Amino acid sequence: MNTEQFDVVHQAPMQVGECPLWSVAEQAIYWVDIGGFTVHRAHPASHAHRAYRMDSEPSALALHAGGGLVVACRAGFVHLDTASGAVTPIAAAPYDTSTTRFNDGKVDAAGRFWVGTIFEPRDRQAAEMYCLEQGKVSLKWSGGMMNSNGLGFAPDNLSMYHADTAAHRVDRYRFDLAAGVASEPVCFHQFDSNKGAPGYGGRPDGAAVDSEGAYWCAMFEGGRLLRFSPAGEQLAEIKLPLRCPTMLAFGGADLRTLYITSASHGRSAAELEQYPLSGRLLSLRVDVAGRADPLYRP
Repeated sequence: MNTEQFDVVHQAPMQVGECPLWSVAEQAIYWVDIGGFTVHRAHPASHAHRAYRMDSEPSALALHAGGGLVVACRAGFVHLDTASGAVTPIAAAPYDTSTTRFNDGKVDAAGRFWVGTIFEPRDRQAAEMYCLEQGKVSLKWSGGMMNSNGLGFAPDNLSMYHADTAAHRVDRYRFDLAAGVASEPVCFHQFDSNKGAPGYGGRPDGAAVDSEGAYWCAMFEGGRLLRFSPAGEQLAEIKLPLRCPTMLAFGGADLRTLYITSASHGRSAAELEQYPLSGRLLSLRVDVAGRADPLYRP
C-alpha cells in the first residue's frame, strides 16, 4: 500500500484517536485518545510531544479564549491549562454517565461549544446535543440519534452540519448564530448502511468545513475521507492507509495540512496487520485551505 503522501505525526497508536484541533497561536495540533483517557499535543516544527492524563474519557476539544483548552469528558467540561497541566472543572455532565458520554464537538463563531453525546447501549435513539455557553450547559435537542458526530459550521454561519454515525446520515440545519439555535434539519447525505454489501464505504464520523464551504467527513470503516459541496455533491475522495479514520482538522501555517485521527481499539488482528498505521495521527497536504477554529468565550 502506497503511503508516501501521508506523514505519521505521532508514532504511538491511539485506542480511539479523536478531535484533532489546530492552535494557530501555538502552531501545534491537539487531539485526544478517548480510551486512553489522554489529551495529546504535538508541535510539528520541533517534534515536541506532550500528553495530559484526564480523570474520565476526553472526547472533544475547544481552544479557550483565556488560554489552554476546554475538554469535554464523560464527567463533564473542564479547563486544561496546557502549560501547567492543571485541570479545573467548568460544568458537570448533564446526563447519566453510566450510559452516556460526550462525543464530537465544535465551537461556533459566537464562542459557544456545541457537543453531542453517544448513547452507549445503542438500543434506542437517546443521544443529545448540548451547548456550553459562558460556563453554563444547555440542552439543544434530545433523541433522534444514537451517536452524535460530524459537527461543522458553514463560513457564512447560516448552516450547521451534524452526523448520526449509527444512521449513516449527515444533516444540515438552519443556524441562527445570534440566538444560538439550530433548526429545520434536512438530509445532506444518506450513506449506504448495509455493511455486508459490496463496496460498503463506511459511516460518517468526525468532520470539518474548509474555506470554500465544503464539508469533509471521515468515513469510519471506509478507509477514506470525502469532500462535499454545500449542495451535497461529492467533490473528492481521499483513500487512507487505515480503515477507521475518526476525524480531521486543517492546520499548518497556511491551514493546508490535513490532520487525521484514527482508531485501533476493537479492530481485528488481521485488520491491524493489513493497516499497521491504525490508531496513528496522520497528516496530508491538500490544495484547499481550512479555517481557523473559533475560541470558546467564557
